Amino acid sequence: MLEARGVLLDDMVDILDQLQRPYNPDMPRSLCEEHILAVLRKQQTFHALQLAIKIDTAVEAKEFNPQYNHIVAMDEGLFGVDESIATAVPLMYGTIALTNFGYLDKEKIGIIERLDSDHTDGKCNTFIDDMVCGIVAAACGRLAHNNTPTYSKPVK
Repeated sequence: MLEARGVLLDDMVDILDQLQRPYNPDMPRSLCEEHILAVLRKQQTFHALQLAIKIDTAVEAKEFNPQYNHIVAMDEGLFGVDESIATAVPLMYGTIALTNFGYLDKEKIGIIERLDSDHTDGKCNTFIDDMVCGIVAAACGRLAHNNTPTYSKPVK
């Protein structure tokens, strides 16, 4: 589904690596891929992703009323439903994942920026760009929780 919308696994791995490298300089890139894939295997991720892609493609096909098609296609700032659906994914991985979602949604790194700005030929990426934010943010949280440096662990 992601590939059909122009999103490759490597696109998401690139962003996760960029975000986590400062905290874990010796981290193998394969670890980033492992965490992205783990998030993608979650049923909740799959359901949110299906819904997001269906809405974007329905807007492209003009299946909704003209007002709704316009609001979603233009990704109007007060709409917010796209972020609401996408945050279902990082919410599974704690506050660190949720704060990473906010950062990615604001900064629009890598494929997220390309999706957000691509409106060629009536393309709508309003929901999918936020889903990519959510998937990568969740993987950030998952990676952080599963790779806690020794100095951050409680003293016994």
